Amino acid sequence: MMVDPKIQRLRELKAQASLGGGEARIAAQKDKGKLTARERIDLLLDEGSFREVDLYVSHATSEEERIYGDGVVTGYGTIEQRPVYVFSQDFTVFGGSLGLGHASKIVKLQELAMQNGAPIIGLNDSGGARIQEGVHSLAGYADIFLRNVLLSGVVPQISCILGPCAGGAVYSPAITDFTLMVRDTSYMFVTGPDVVKTVTHEEITAEELGGAAVHNEKSGVAHFAAESEEHALYMIRTLLGFLPGNNMEEPPLLESSDDPLRTEESLDAIIPDNPNKPYDMHEVIQAVVDNGFFLEVHEHFARNILVGFARLNGRSVGIVANQPQVMAGVLDIDASSKAARFVRFCDCFNIPIVTFVDVPGFLPGVGQEHGGIIRHGAKLLFAFADATVPKVTVITRKAYGGAYDVMSSKHIRGDMNFAWPAAEIAVMGPEGAINILKRKELAVAVDPTALRADLVAEYRDRYANPYVAAGWGYLDDVIEPSQTRPRLINALEMFKNKRVENPPKKHTNMPI
Repeated sequence: MMVDPKIQRLRELKAQASLGGGEARIAAQKDKGKLTARERIDLLLDEGSFREVDLYVSHATSEEERIYGDGVVTGYGTIEQRPVYVFSQDFTVFGGSLGLGHASKIVKLQELAMQNGAPIIGLNDSGGARIQEGVHSLAGYADIFLRNVLLSGVVPQISCILGPCAGGAVYSPAITDFTLMVRDTSYMFVTGPDVVKTVTHEEITAEELGGAAVHNEKSGVAHFAAESEEHALYMIRTLLGFLPGNNMEEPPLLESSDDPLRTEESLDAIIPDNPNKPYDMHEVIQAVVDNGFFLEVHEHFARNILVGFARLNGRSVGIVANQPQVMAGVLDIDASSKAARFVRFCDCFNIPIVTFVDVPGFLPGVGQEHGGIIRHGAKLLFAFADATVPKVTVITRKAYGGAYDVMSSKHIRGDMNFAWPAAEIAVMGPEGAINILKRKELAVAVDPTALRADLVAEYRDRYANPYVAAGWGYLDDVIEPSQTRPRLINALEMFKNKRVENPPKKHTNMPI
């Protein structure tokens, strides 16, 4: 049967467009160990679900070779049968550089995501602004940034960096909710190594300046580090499984194979007898959540606090936890900012927050004070106090000073606050308290060391325990550690229909 010439023409154009910058440039992309824009989409989405839009959009400069798509593939599909929008920059077309047509395609997708209440995922692989298009390129970036802001808190936004992302281009991922990078093949920076060398005379490689390790461990710009592109795309699918499609939906509720009444006897012995000895909070979290699965966010940054997603009886929850194994779980500038951003995200998208507390206080030091620990610590306080989602807190051991208040205490609207029997809740640790309260007695004591030990023991027995706080109603219950899982599940079930509204306002003024 003869094919209609118009249909044949359509097929030829689609085939031509699918090649992007051509077979030679595709081969060059492959030689770098990188996938093509369309291969990335195929791996990310459910098989056969992708529908492309704006295939025939082209660039605005007449002197360049006309290539359909203008360096970005845009469209929609599903992940686990749930709708998502996705754009994938094509490095084989003008190095994935952004021009007017390129930007307009992304903007249209952002508008569709907002109107239809579905997550938007950006797969970034771009040389930056298209110089030939001048101010049109800059306008295109600003159009995208504006919609990143308008979409914030409305639908989840995820950025995956799969190659270069430099200059103004970095600010779109910086606004989105989560950023993933691939080790050794992706990098982000405002000014590249050549500019740095010219201005500051520092010699540095692109990887050392803005690679995945740098942004996951030092700057905190990236939330996840993947070992390969395939790994990164798999991580996006896993992450989206915990998130609702938009701010009006509840997170996905899955059927759990883990008994909601399961107790964990190992938790009864996890707290060391020596209050200064560390333990791994990961073990507490994994013992409590469904099937021990905890998707940690910002795993390599500010490791003295843990944040991430898990499920309790199939219900998605955000977890915030001090990590006594790193810096004794103290709160510092980076930990405070990291946790505050995560709490804000959970509150945006109706995800209950479970907080495990073992915190000796805020980190002292000139560097912290001059760096603004007051301002940064206030971010975490603000985030917890402002959040209206269900909040359940478990104090496992130490909760001293202002850090007790900040870590989702009853006083900043914690809904259900538990403590383990080993919990110590006080203005400061027993040793510090005795040094202040009994300094005169210690100064004249015949054996100050022995007296201090006795006084510390007396203080710990009398004040540094959970029953004083429980006696005032600041704790709802003191529970056996082994009972933590069923008690958390029960509390979350009780508060699943919680309805709290903050006073009317345009928006808050968080101490950024």
